[in-house]
Amino acid sequence: MAGFYAARSRTIPPLPWSSFPPPFSDFETNIMSGAWPPGYKVPSEHELMNTYACSRMTVNNALARLAESGLIERRRRLGSFVAFPGTHSTLLKLPDIQGEINSRGQAYRYELLSLSRRSATPEDMARLGVNRKVSIIALVCRHFANNVPLALEDRLINVSAVPQASIVDFTVTPPSTWLLTHIPWTESEHRIRCLNADEKLAAALQLQTGAACLVVERRTKRSGEIVTHVEQTVDGSAYELKGTFTITG
Repeated sequence: MAGFYAARSRTIPPLPWSSFPPPFSDFETNIMSGAWPPGYKVPSEHELMNTYACSRMTVNNALARLAESGLIERRRRLGSFVAFPGTHSTLLKLPDIQGEINSRGQAYRYELLSLSRRSATPEDMARLGVNRKVSIIALVCRHFANNVPLALEDRLINVSAVPQASIVDFTVTPPSTWLLTHIPWTESEHRIRCLNADEKLAAALQLQTGAACLVVERRTKRSGEIVTHVEQTVDGSAYELKGTFTITG
């Protein structure tokens, strides 16, 4: 697991641990070496007090410094977790979340929260950008990296355009992975926006209510026909969008 932080494009400066008892340098060492990988749950304050024979204030100050430096995330009622390095995603590429997570050496897990097969409602038609009723599959799912929620996905699949989707078992197969590996696409539209997590979204992504989130909305076509519309919502502090543009002609 070593290298998640060492390979980042920017260097995290060493923390001024001189104001803390020597054992607390272990925290930085464990994180930077990969001994505590992204998503790792840091021992509780009570456990650290017992381990290092120090006061709760000392523990709290050390954890606060780690949080300020971006090495850990403190989540109310859940504890502290080693922060994920910023994920880079190009705007013009359709990402396979499962492939991204696996390529980072992290354990991927997928959870289907809801699925319905129906005739498109007016709201569905607006999302897909169609002017007639079509058969759709509507899914909501979560993607996990090392058992920490990374993304909440809300997707519509136009079964009229890709009838093969009607026989896929999406309880075990992530829709994004299946679409990328089975359905060639020729055009995609993107929209990016920010929002503050309400209670429901915060619970789904294990964030504090009001936390900044990034929503990537994408509509994919094949030969002019809409295949799918998806909204993927992620923790705004853990994800970066990256693109390179060149002027031609």
